[in-house]
Amino acid sequence: MSTARKVRWPTVFSGLQGITWANLPSEISAGITLAALIIPLNIGYAQVAGLPPVFGLYAGIIPLVIFALFTSSRHVVGSPDAAIAAILGAVLIGFAPIGDPLRVQYALALAVMCGLLFFVFWFFRLAFLANFLSRAVLAGFITGLGVEVLTNQVRRILGASHLIDGSGLAAITEKLHGAMATSVDTTGYFVELIALFESIPHANLYSVAIGLSAFVIVRLMKGYAPKVPAALIALILTTVIVAVFGLDQKGVSVLGTMPSGLPSLTLPNVPLSDYLRLLPGAMAVVGITLCEALLLVRSCSRKHNTKADGNQVLFAYGMSSIASGFTGSLVSGPSASRTAAMDAAGSRTQLSSLVAAATVALVMVFFTDKLAYLPTAALAGVVASAVLNLIEVEELRELWHMRRSEFWIAVVCLLSVLVFGPLQAVIIAFLLAMIDLLRRASRPGTWVLHEAPDGSHFLPEETDHANDTPGIIFYRFGAPLYFANAAFFEEEVEKLVTQSATPVKWFVLDAEAMVDIDTTGEETLHQALTWLANRGVTVALSRANQSTAALLAHYHLLELIGEKRLYPTNRHAIAAFRKETGQATPETTAE
Repeated sequence: MSTARKVRWPTVFSGLQGITWANLPSEISAGITLAALIIPLNIGYAQVAGLPPVFGLYAGIIPLVIFALFTSSRHVVGSPDAAIAAILGAVLIGFAPIGDPLRVQYALALAVMCGLLFFVFWFFRLAFLANFLSRAVLAGFITGLGVEVLTNQVRRILGASHLIDGSGLAAITEKLHGAMATSVDTTGYFVELIALFESIPHANLYSVAIGLSAFVIVRLMKGYAPKVPAALIALILTTVIVAVFGLDQKGVSVLGTMPSGLPSLTLPNVPLSDYLRLLPGAMAVVGITLCEALLLVRSCSRKHNTKADGNQVLFAYGMSSIASGFTGSLVSGPSASRTAAMDAAGSRTQLSSLVAAATVALVMVFFTDKLAYLPTAALAGVVASAVLNLIEVEELRELWHMRRSEFWIAVVCLLSVLVFGPLQAVIIAFLLAMIDLLRRASRPGTWVLHEAPDGSHFLPEETDHANDTPGIIFYRFGAPLYFANAAFFEEEVEKLVTQSATPVKWFVLDAEAMVDIDTTGEETLHQALTWLANRGVTVALSRANQSTAALLAHYHLLELIGEKRLYPTNRHAIAAFRKETGQATPETTAE
């Protein structure tokens, strides 16, 4: 089959299916609400990434339209979020500091790299890779990002001015930053934490009041008026207060002037060699988007009984990322909070995203001057409220009670984000997921089967239980036999036979779950059959499907077992055993 025939080309406007005249008013209303959420949050997330505020606003125009047109999901909103912004900030700090014009160029180049990677994932239909990051890994990673972003926002709320002398804790912090950066290549979270405590005595009380007010307004309205755009209301109120009382003259930092108008075409101006240096960061962004987006798509599809192609969603993110790189915008990802808000507002198609993009465009053309007095402390309060949803304390508590091993995996991922940074933590998270997967795969469920008293069926027991039918062992191996668990299979077979209270005459392998055998499994199974034959044990196979039987024949293992030793059920196997050995059935013994 040719590559062209394998590729399922995306269907444009899939996310707009279901629009009717009846739901048009609710879609328009939801779109305006979405714009009210996008404006403050996108500005805040741009600041988290260390980029100009206009980057966040531009992300709510062309990239949002592109995602809405190409996605197959009617409900998921493609917009910048805290996790992606935190990763961007960590990546870009290695290329240019905040305020350096080169940082903007590298941000655009990173967006293009993300788009190309999304296309690769779409072309080769790799959406299934999201299944390899477990719930524990995601919980720990996202919580770590949430803690890091929250710490940064608290510092913004404090609004402390920089100390001008080199004495005291400021000098200690600077020295510690250099030592830590040299020794462990940290992204500086613990340095940021020390700087946070250092800045408390120098906090601007007006800034603290503004930031806390915005935070409290958002939290209260979320609980008592969830359909109201709380973030926008909080920013309007605090902006009016700053403008009326002249708090910008009293140390309260404000957004300042922003360029008005729509985004224009731009090309990243970085050396080609630096694109390879951006690859790990792009992989981190794409990896997190891949997992969160597909989980969100599945959740929405189940809730609304709709269908969405996960691979086409990846194509939509690729198109959106390319649009971000060419229009000076922040990279978009899956926004669970805005998706939930649109669902609550009655949106059932991507038309609400198109309305939101048009609304943001109008703001950029006519109202950017009104944003000049917007206090950065209020933005920090709004972002801090949104980031709290990333700190999954309840999820960690549930993992603690349900499965301690997964809890500790989540904790390691969380600490990896804080100690090593998001990029290294992505690698650690992936390795932990693979180690956990292989650990479980190497020791699958195994049971010894015991005949029920009436002989109608068999009951599984732990492998350390003694046989109730002398001379025969029924062993169920609960997985395909391959390199990861072959040694475990061989150990269990030998243990069951050597530790049996009575001499074993028959060993019946229940192969219902053994649907595949690789070459390592074949070698191990050959050794086990030879070992059993040397001990005078007859081997039989029960409940093997046709493909397993054909595979055994291909490996020449049926020659060791014998085709007459293949039984469709365990009852057939034990009947043959009793007939051959002359043992009586339970009913005959009872008589």
